[in-house]
Amino acid sequence: MKVLVVGGGGREHTIAWKLSKSPHVDTIYAAPGNAGIAGLGECVSVDAEDKKALLEFAQENEVDLTVVGPEAPLVSGIVDLFREEGLRIFGFDSKGALLEGSKVWAKQFMEKYDIPTGGFAVFDNHCAAQNAIEAGKPPFVIKADGLAAGKGVLICQTIEEARGAVETVMQKKQFGPAGDRLIFEEFLEGTELSVIAVFDGKDYRLLVPSQDHKRAFDGDKGPNTGGMGAYAPVPVLDHSLEEKIRIEIIERTLSGIQSEKIKGAGVVYFGLMLTSAGPRVLEYNCRFGDPETQVILPLLKTDLFEVLFEATESNLESVDFENSNEACTCVVIASGGYPGSYEKGKEITGIAEAEEAGCMVFHAGTKLENGRTVTSGGRVLGVTAMAPTLREATDKAYAGVDRISFEGCFSRRDIAWRALEK
Repeated sequence: MKVLVVGGGGREHTIAWKLSKSPHVDTIYAAPGNAGIAGLGECVSVDAEDKKALLEFAQENEVDLTVVGPEAPLVSGIVDLFREEGLRIFGFDSKGALLEGSKVWAKQFMEKYDIPTGGFAVFDNHCAAQNAIEAGKPPFVIKADGLAAGKGVLICQTIEEARGAVETVMQKKQFGPAGDRLIFEEFLEGTELSVIAVFDGKDYRLLVPSQDHKRAFDGDKGPNTGGMGAYAPVPVLDHSLEEKIRIEIIERTLSGIQSEKIKGAGVVYFGLMLTSAGPRVLEYNCRFGDPETQVILPLLKTDLFEVLFEATESNLESVDFENSNEACTCVVIASGGYPGSYEKGKEITGIAEAEEAGCMVFHAGTKLENGRTVTSGGRVLGVTAMAPTLREATDKAYAGVDRISFEGCFSRRDIAWRALEK
């Protein structure tokens, strides 16, 4: 069968890599893809957000299944378009994508379906938001309502910081129209983790829970990023806590999706905080996480194509779903200056050596240029390793990181530190 993967980051390389292992998959296309995906299939020069061009490509090339990686095409309605034309696509329709596309809609959804989350207030004008800051107490959690490439959440420790955040988002429009509305949320303390469910409209399956690292530098310091690394499983989760999350959060959410008549089969990403009062939802995403995908798909023992294909048939119950008991760690290598401005076009060396050391190297911001692999983004590579224990997986991943180099590169050296400390 022919599969089209929409996107060109580390998540999409991981998806393509896992799909390439399926005996059902003959051809993989990626739009636009990257230098790593080019080794698995054909990269096509179509932007991931150009849904009409993607539709035409899928029709002309008789694609059997399209898998959407990033959130923006889902929010813009790529699933609605493909379904109208009778094409098979994995992802939720534009209404389902509001779980990620509008933080306000998502919080109201949680409130409606009694899903545990922090308190919140919504503001659609600058003055009202500033007045709320004056009446409130730090720390403040301020979020832009719309998509902001994972950077729209601002945690402010002082009133002055919060004032500046509101001005940056609502007046200076750092995140464009995503900042037309703001949501203030209760600051929750505890342990963060991610749980990802594949949902077919009536049934679901859970991938291994994981934990990512958002801050740029060791010790969770520095600015928020799209993610500097991840690991799985998360040792803090025991059976009783998993059951609580499943019953009070996952199943209520999926019941709500059914009640809202959301169409399509897709992924629900639960960003959770384990507080002293119990698990709470911080956010939803409507797609696989990045870099969480880089650690959970290697741990999936089941054929990914079968999972996604049968999900689009509302037939997940037919799949013999199994996750590995091993551990997996991914360390992101980034361009100097990320998540701020950075240079591109730096030649990358050592990828083959890292793979020879037993690592999987998932490309994120790379491209081929005159036969060389060069940088083309902020997060460049995700060096990933599996092993029987988390300590072994993490050591193995860093052994791979140390073999790779390009001008200005950096990575965190403490991925999985919380679990390893315990």
